[in-house]
Amino acid sequence: MKSPLTGSDTTHDVLGIGFGPSNLALAIAIDEHNAGLPADRRINALFLERQPRFGWHRGMLIDDATMQVSFLKDLVTLRDPASDFSFLCFLRERGRLIDFLNQKTLFPLRVEFHEYFEWAAERVRHLVAYDHVVTAIDPVRDDTGTVTHFDVVCRDPERPGRTVTRRARDISVAVGLEPHVPPGVELSERVWHNSQLLPRVTELAATGRPVRRAVVLGAGQSAAETVDYLHRSFPEAEVCAVFAKYGYTPADDSPFANRIFDPEAVDVYFEAPSEVKQSLFDYHRSTNYSVVDMELIESLYATAYQEKVTGRERLRFLNVSRIRDVRPRGDGPLDVAVEFLPTGEKQVLRADVLVHATGYRPRDLGTLLGEAAKVCLRDDGDAIRVSRDHRVETAPDVAAGIYLQGSTEHTHGLTSSLLSTTAIRAGEIHRSLLARRTASV
Repeated sequence: MKSPLTGSDTTHDVLGIGFGPSNLALAIAIDEHNAGLPADRRINALFLERQPRFGWHRGMLIDDATMQVSFLKDLVTLRDPASDFSFLCFLRERGRLIDFLNQKTLFPLRVEFHEYFEWAAERVRHLVAYDHVVTAIDPVRDDTGTVTHFDVVCRDPERPGRTVTRRARDISVAVGLEPHVPPGVELSERVWHNSQLLPRVTELAATGRPVRRAVVLGAGQSAAETVDYLHRSFPEAEVCAVFAKYGYTPADDSPFANRIFDPEAVDVYFEAPSEVKQSLFDYHRSTNYSVVDMELIESLYATAYQEKVTGRERLRFLNVSRIRDVRPRGDGPLDVAVEFLPTGEKQVLRADVLVHATGYRPRDLGTLLGEAAKVCLRDDGDAIRVSRDHRVETAPDVAAGIYLQGSTEHTHGLTSSLLSTTAIRAGEIHRSLLARRTASV
């Protein structure tokens, strides 16, 4: 049985599903558009977020970790440099603008950029419904059989066991990525994904349980940051980094390579044949995937060498290796079997903590969209077809729109879910929404 529409007659122009940086940027573009306009010319938007408040990778907000993109690639600047939602306007309001400029850096602390996101999210709070978990997205057909709207069903945060339904002409899906662990891995008090690093370390510190050895699996930025953080957090513990490479690969952030994140690069990628798309993706993986900032690589190496000199080696790198088995012991710790791939030799590490810094993957769109997935067209590889304006290509009898922010690497390239083009992408979707609204009048 359908739940009643909230507000009974309310039909939104657009419903955002998820409220991370991508839909936050879209909310800002819509809020700026609506400012000063009469009600009949405003975009009626609402964004649904499952969390109780805004949060972006909170588990990895390490106090000294910096952003890997320039602060100028914030929520608005590349779309509208005059917007008062910019990072610089945030700094001015916080009284830190001059202090930040004196650092002579383009890369803020991650905790500060998260504070900026929270500041921006609070300014558009009137457009967001937190604690709303989406359970279904259903096409709504008119008397001619045309899909004119979508009904988005959510759990009712105020009435457990009940749902609320909100109707919209278009939806913008931006649910981010989900943590990925190898098949068969079961997370527990001693086995984590690094996305839970900070709260897990805090819990350990509160219990007073000793950590004699921690093992970290992975070779990317988050893996290296996890190794460094655990090494500093547990000064008596040995920290073992396990990865299949010979060493960490430096991130390619050189000027020419970074052009893959330019807005114009999205146009080039979108129009390219599939084989060219794949080659571009392969060529430029080192800008984003399984790579580490050179400064952190050098810092970890210097620490390991210093420990070797002093004769107390707590930081170990088990390279060209894989974890083959993990067995809990009766007394609590884990037995982690690590294989050295060139020889097949195995060693068993008794570990108090095993952290999988094994990345993230896109959420399954078929599951997320539910019934709405049935009206989406797919390409020869069974991937959802997406237009340049980020709108899903749908069956001819569908007038309502589905916009994707993320899960579009196959059409829009590396920046599909990255901050680099967040502001530009929000502007493109905003213009598309306006154009479709005008065309329907």
